[in-house]
Amino acid sequence: MSPQQRAEELRRIINAHNYRYYVLNDPTVSDRDFDRLLKELEQLEKEHPEVDDPLSPTHRVGSDLTKGFEQALHIRPMLSLGNTYSIEEVDAFFNRVKEGLEGEQFQIVGEMKFDGTSISLIYEDGRLVRAVTRGDGTRGDIVTDNIKTIRSIPLTLQGEGWPRNLEIRGEVLLPWKEFERLNAERAFNEEPLFANPRNAASGTLKLLDPKEVSKRGLDAIFYYVLGDTLPYDNHYDNLMAARSWGFKVSEHVRLLDSLEQVNEYITYWDTGRKALPVATDGLVFKVNSLKQQLNLGFTAKSPRWAIAYKFPAERALTRLRYVSFEVGRMGLITPVSNLEPVLLSGTVVKRASLHNQDIMQRLDLHEHDMLWVEKGGEIIPKITGVDEAQRLPDAQRVQFVTQCPSCGTPLVRIEGEAAWICPNKSGCVPQIAGRIEHFVGRRMMNIEGIGEEMVMQLVTTGLVKDIADIYDLTVEKLTALEGVADKGANRIIKGIDESRQVPFERVVYALSIPYVGETGSKKLARALGDIDTIATAPYERLVEIEDIGPRIAESIIQYFGNQENRIIIDRLRQAGVQMAMPAGHDTSLSDTFAGKTIVISGTFTHHSRDEYKAIIEAHGGKNGSSVSKNTDFILAGDNMGPAKLQKAEKLGVPVIDEDAFLAMLPN
Repeated sequence: MSPQQRAEELRRIINAHNYRYYVLNDPTVSDRDFDRLLKELEQLEKEHPEVDDPLSPTHRVGSDLTKGFEQALHIRPMLSLGNTYSIEEVDAFFNRVKEGLEGEQFQIVGEMKFDGTSISLIYEDGRLVRAVTRGDGTRGDIVTDNIKTIRSIPLTLQGEGWPRNLEIRGEVLLPWKEFERLNAERAFNEEPLFANPRNAASGTLKLLDPKEVSKRGLDAIFYYVLGDTLPYDNHYDNLMAARSWGFKVSEHVRLLDSLEQVNEYITYWDTGRKALPVATDGLVFKVNSLKQQLNLGFTAKSPRWAIAYKFPAERALTRLRYVSFEVGRMGLITPVSNLEPVLLSGTVVKRASLHNQDIMQRLDLHEHDMLWVEKGGEIIPKITGVDEAQRLPDAQRVQFVTQCPSCGTPLVRIEGEAAWICPNKSGCVPQIAGRIEHFVGRRMMNIEGIGEEMVMQLVTTGLVKDIADIYDLTVEKLTALEGVADKGANRIIKGIDESRQVPFERVVYALSIPYVGETGSKKLARALGDIDTIATAPYERLVEIEDIGPRIAESIIQYFGNQENRIIIDRLRQAGVQMAMPAGHDTSLSDTFAGKTIVISGTFTHHSRDEYKAIIEAHGGKNGSSVSKNTDFILAGDNMGPAKLQKAEKLGVPVIDEDAFLAMLPN
């Protein structure tokens, strides 16, 4: 592969990872692996200047700009720090500073690198006037109203000595405790879990409703004071002054006088960080003197007077106590490793999913094996290996169950998959409870007051055997349950009554038809209009519907071919649940884009991406996820992905902006 080809490949990969990290908040690669790719590209462009590109990701700072917020230029650029992953690299940084200062004495400030989302606050005459995200380093989103909901951030400064014009930078964080609470709520509502507190903090800060932001429990820690009239000529004392003005500054900031102290700081926090209440992913080292910082200067992307040391992914060895097998609402059997408790990323890990039989066999698990558990900044722990050297003599291999651990029914393997299921849909308690929890969830029927514990109470007492039984509940029946008072019972009944008005497309999703998710439910409801048409639709009609493939079509036919399901649906109908789209429900506004596949890329001014997707569908078009020869055109906003643009040019796919797109719509 030529240097040009490798550079183009690296740019494509890096741009894709940048998009997943900054836009989707769904990274698929570790920071270390990402930095390795970036460094390879930097080295390649340095050695072969002819392959450099002004739009290369090496020439920019990653962006978190979001549609829906006004943007503001940073008074001073928010540059990223160079990353290191070993003490030797930190030592090399120390020696470069020493050489750059030509023998001058200097101190290093050691700080925690908190894993959140960066923020810049501007104060004038002691009052908060603007809060801006890091954005692309040059400009960011104005999120002042959301920042005001964080109680640890002072709206007006206290004490004395603060400059009339002050900028302070820090990290907006979601503490582990709040993160776990938030993910528990999302799990109950069957929403995707946040991968880590950083993503949760970033996503929260970009919510358009400050009231929702205020419920999330965000915090903020500050690490950098800027201004033309700062009280001190060094970083450390200015941080301590900021603490006296009302800012939360880490109590773990330290002045370090030698390379030995720097290394001791790293060694201590390599394990000490695990007890902190917030997520950290490394340490930061800065030259203390502001004058020396100025003398050392900057590279194009980062200061020469500071560096970040990234901790390796957290990994711990702990003993397997036993493997349990859990039953999901669709009957799927999931093996779970139950572990001796071990502290990882601020939380005690006691369990980790083993996913399926194939993964169990690949690990070759034996009873009471010593297992490697890893988080690497992610909330969901995973088993990465077995220390076979510590395997107990005569330990037996852990076998996958052949019968349902709840009801004893022989399991059935799904053809072509690693999944085993319990076929006893109507008599298996975890499946019944799971379907009821799904039914009452926020994005389905949204019945408040019926949580996981209440569902189990309703099922185990026999009050609710299926989702239709919910509509037979009364205040009297509910208050007969242990711990249920009149107020709680009335709230549940009110929620049940209100659920009768839930739109039909959400009712379809609430039914737990295997393989039919939220999007598929909308497509089914809108295409066929009512439950009876869906129930009797032949295979050929179902597969004509967008996003309904052969497997989903067969699942729908099987679901409605089950007499028990048909009875439940009739009971829901009698209870007043919506079983059809409203009259004149056709949401098509025109056939302007009929038969056309349109790909959306970039950020927009007039509408959000989701709104443009809805507009395309409403005018007969189909939303494509990637550019191909079947793409009719690309709707491009600002910061369009370079990979999509390159592919569009190669395939001759037209690219239009949003004004041209809107002009195509009928008046």
